[in-house]
Amino acid sequence: MSIYDVKTMGETIKGNPYVGRGIVTGKTADGTKAAIAYFIMGRSANSRNRIFKENGTEVTIYPFDESKVEDPSLIIYSPIKTFGKATIVTNGDQTQTIYDFLKEGKTFEEALNTRCFEPDAPNFTPRISGIVCNGDHGFRYKLSILKSGDAEGSVCNRYTYVYEPIAGLGHFIHTYVTDGNPIPTFQGEPERVSIPDNIDEFFNDIWENLDEDNKISLYVRYIDLSTGEIENRMVNKNS
Repeated sequence: MSIYDVKTMGETIKGNPYVGRGIVTGKTADGTKAAIAYFIMGRSANSRNRIFKENGTEVTIYPFDESKVEDPSLIIYSPIKTFGKATIVTNGDQTQTIYDFLKEGKTFEEALNTRCFEPDAPNFTPRISGIVCNGDHGFRYKLSILKSGDAEGSVCNRYTYVYEPIAGLGHFIHTYVTDGNPIPTFQGEPERVSIPDNIDEFFNDIWENLDEDNKISLYVRYIDLSTGEIENRMVNKNS
């Protein structure tokens, strides 16, 4: 098996009960669009009590049943937000941190240097983030993970991956390897996955292969690199 092998998202996640929250960024096979996907999964009642809502180009997570909310700080956040020609996607409130830093003329990396993994011992859930930008220097994207360096959560290690886009190729980063107690944190580089031209094909391949019991919501966005036109797909298991 080569390090350059590419699987579909369905092949990558099928049969895995719990990859947690996941981000995919990449470029469609015909080279005309940027692709972004974000999904959430959950094992506890608090984690499963969530839905995605769109507000223009922003996506926010809300509780499905407000009466059942235990810890709103880890539920209510905007995973997707735009600033100029940049689209930010994360698994937590660091979306706003990145947005605020970009407004100040600072960078994705500078923003994430101020953040750490989630304080949910013993899992210490990683913060995963991505940014897609189609600016003056062309289309580029980055992925980041902030995770604990030990079982005690005493240090935070920060990794950033910067990609020169390749048509048909995306990179997939997720919070966990699989289910467990504590849940094992994602390891290694983001996984290489194929990005088809058809948004529905990509969307369905992800949703149909996420674990049926633990999947909650999925959002996919394609951005035309010439016109900036946006095409979205969204599904909530709670509806």
